[in-house]
Amino acid sequence: MPKAIRVQDYGGPEVMAYEDVPTPQPGPGQIRIRAGAIGVNFIDIYFRSGAYKAAQLPFTPGKEVAGTVTAVGEGVTGFSVGDRVATGSGEGTYAEEPLIAASAAVHVPDGIDDSTAAGMMLKGLTAEYLLHRTYAVKPGDTILWHAAAGGVGLIACQWAKHLGATVIGTAGSAEKADLARAHGCDHVILYREEDVAARVREITGGKGVPVVYDGVGQDTLAGSLDSLAPLGLLASFGSASGPIKALDLGLLAAKGSLYVTRPTLFTYASRPEILAEMAKNLFSVVQSGAVKIPVNRTYKLAEAQQVHRDLAGRETTGSTVMVP
Repeated sequence: MPKAIRVQDYGGPEVMAYEDVPTPQPGPGQIRIRAGAIGVNFIDIYFRSGAYKAAQLPFTPGKEVAGTVTAVGEGVTGFSVGDRVATGSGEGTYAEEPLIAASAAVHVPDGIDDSTAAGMMLKGLTAEYLLHRTYAVKPGDTILWHAAAGGVGLIACQWAKHLGATVIGTAGSAEKADLARAHGCDHVILYREEDVAARVREITGGKGVPVVYDGVGQDTLAGSLDSLAPLGLLASFGSASGPIKALDLGLLAAKGSLYVTRPTLFTYASRPEILAEMAKNLFSVVQSGAVKIPVNRTYKLAEAQQVHRDLAGRETTGSTVMVP
């Protein structure tokens, strides 16, 4: 029997059990894959803890996986047994043989291995929609990216640099700052030691930036708003420090008619034709060498509890994957 991580009830990492499960049979519109590598993301912690609710309990966490198709459900076109595929918006991917919706899967081109694909789908597609769709970064822009040494950050900073932007990143340590610089950041602000907004104003000659990409949440909200130029956009795409509890809309007026959005990958990728376009853009920038996918930690699927502890404790940089 294949193995999977099962969560009986919400809680800490200890609620994740590594168990035998029946081999799943794909229903209409589904494909089953043999996982080669499984991506790990902060959203998995939100679901495990109950901050986000699963469709039912018990459940298997996970959104991201790359592997080989082993069975195809009724009505599925475009995928065959033996195809290499990946998804960043699946369900229950912490498994040796997960089922995923064919509409959420993309073909993985030759030259991109399973670990790279699993380390890039959710994070890379997040970078894609943020940099190309939420605010289209263009040559000459100066942008601010919080947690520049994180999983999305290391991909996005390289990509933004490739698009011709000047990239300001924030990091929590000198080591992470060095990593961010090595992945496209022109300026790195040590947020524990420096006033982020003041440094952004200094770097931009007092103007501020047209866009701030913020996956941190409550802790960085004030600094993000204060870093924006008039009519600037705060793209709040995550809440690693906790969700934003309240935002006084009057502040947006006072600080220069600012915009705030809370986008998600799942909204952007919900149409297969858009998802395919996004994946093509991502794969091409990786294959060209302009963006490298830093898979910095690899664990066994059985070590999922430790993976979550390390991720929550900010012990990881870049992408983390598990292998069956």
